[in-house]
This record gives sequence, structure tokens and C-alpha cells, in this order.
Amino acid sequence: MTQRTITTTDGVRLAVEDTGSGTAILFVHEFAGDMRSFEPQVRFFSRMYRCVTFNARGYPPSDVPPEPERYSQERARDDIRDVMDGLGIQGAHIVGVSMGGFAALHFGLAYPYRARSLVLGGVGYGAPAEKRAQFAEECEAAARRFETLPIAEAAASYGRGPTRVQFENKDPRGYAEFLSALAEHDPTGLANTLRGVQKRRPSIFDLAEELRALAVPSLIITGDEDDPCLETSLFMKRQIPSSGLVVLPCTGHTLNLEEPAAFNDALARFFAAVELGRWPRRDPRSTTGAILGAR
Repeated sequence: MTQRTITTTDGVRLAVEDTGSGTAILFVHEFAGDMRSFEPQVRFFSRMYRCVTFNARGYPPSDVPPEPERYSQERARDDIRDVMDGLGIQGAHIVGVSMGGFAALHFGLAYPYRARSLVLGGVGYGAPAEKRAQFAEECEAAARRFETLPIAEAAASYGRGPTRVQFENKDPRGYAEFLSALAEHDPTGLANTLRGVQKRRPSIFDLAEELRALAVPSLIITGDEDDPCLETSLFMKRQIPSSGLVVLPCTGHTLNLEEPAAFNDALARFFAAVELGRWPRRDPRSTTGAILGAR
């Protein structure tokens, strides 16, 4: 494992870990995580691949810009590009969970020639039109908690949402480690990320035209008890012609930690199919709208 610092095109230093050799997989973490969130994946995949993890801006030891305007969905997308450029990686499998999944998707839309594949895990928070205002309000409320409460108290509040209890029930030890890591984060970075990235990102449902044009092999993966992500995952499956959908049973939002073996197995099969040129595009005959037979 090699630890590095990459400087982005807007001057922010990002902490990076580079493990293994071969075809690159770049992991992009969720809001409540950091590069440590992918430890079960790095331990598994670094035996066969070059695994790159990094802490997003706002997550020490990466820089924490104090200005909220330096955080955005576009910047999160381009930070992936800058990490790849800094490591001399032209193309990689891009794996994102939640906030990282949104960034991975936008990376694939903007730079499809640099994505060998996309893994879009737990994508959907705040996407439905009827949830936009509620999501913005909850982002602002969470940002204020991180700014005003002791970090351990704010982290416990955020980490005990309705899509995290599945993790707590299955793996109390792993869940405790997750909460402990969240409580080590920087309050300013978390608040700025909530306001600059989460609260202002575009809805997936507004990207239908772009998704239909996406040709990068894509694996959408979600938990069946991650209610904010289920409809969005189905929507992406129906729009992206090169996509497949995996739904993990009795699973919430922290899916790669909650069900690491199932998550790793799905990704391993997906990467193998992509690299063998056997990952399909959807046959147009399956989208005619007929129920029993051809029209």
C-alpha cells in the first residue's frame, strides 16, 4: 500500500491510498464514510487489481476548504478525474456508494472514455420530485447539527437513520466502527459537503436523456430496505441500456459494509464480464411494453 497526496486542479490536496497492481478500481466513498469504508473491498480486490481509495475534500487528511462554494457535484466528479490524472491512470472501474455513487455516475456521464465500468451503489437520496424539498431541509438540519453539537453526538444522530439500523442489527461491531469513524470527521467539511454537494446536486430523474445515452457498462446495486434508493435504482436500470441491477435482501444503505461478501461477489462477476467483453446492452425487444408477446 502506498499513501499519496494528489493536488486537484483547483488546488485542494486529497489523501490517496494505492494498493495492488493491475487494472485499476477507484473507490469513491459515501458522506458518512471515508477511504476506510472500502477496507473489505480493498482487501479482496487488491489481490487481483490496483485499488485506489481517497478521502473527498472536506475529509481529513484531505484538505478542508472553509468556503462552501468549493464543494459541488461537479467538483466531486472532477476530483475523481484529478486523482486518476495524479496517479497516471487513464481508465478505471469506478465504484461509488451513495454520495460516491452520484459522483461516479456524473464522472461516467462527463468522461465515459475514462470509465471501464461504473458501480452505482445506494444512489437515490433526495432524487424524487416530491422528496426534493424535504431532502434539502434535512441536509441543512444535519449541517447545523454538525456545526453546533459535539461531533460524536451529531455523528450518532446522522448514523442512526432508518436505512442504517439494518447494519446495526446484523453487525453491531462493524456498525460501532462505522459510527466511530464518522465521529472522527471534520464538522466544517461535513457541513460544507451537505450544503455544497448533497443539497444542491441535480435529481437523477432529471437526467433521463443523458442516462439513455450512457454506454459505459454499469452495475446498479441497492439494498431492498434502502427506501430512498429503490425507485431511483429501478429508474436508472430502465434508462441506462448498458446496466444491470442487483438488489440485496434485507439490506439498508451501508451495503458494502453491511453485506461485504455479497457486494464483493456481485462486483467480481461484473468486472469479469466487462473485461471479457461479455457485459451486454439491453436487447431493444425487451422494452416494447408488451406483456405476453411481440407487438
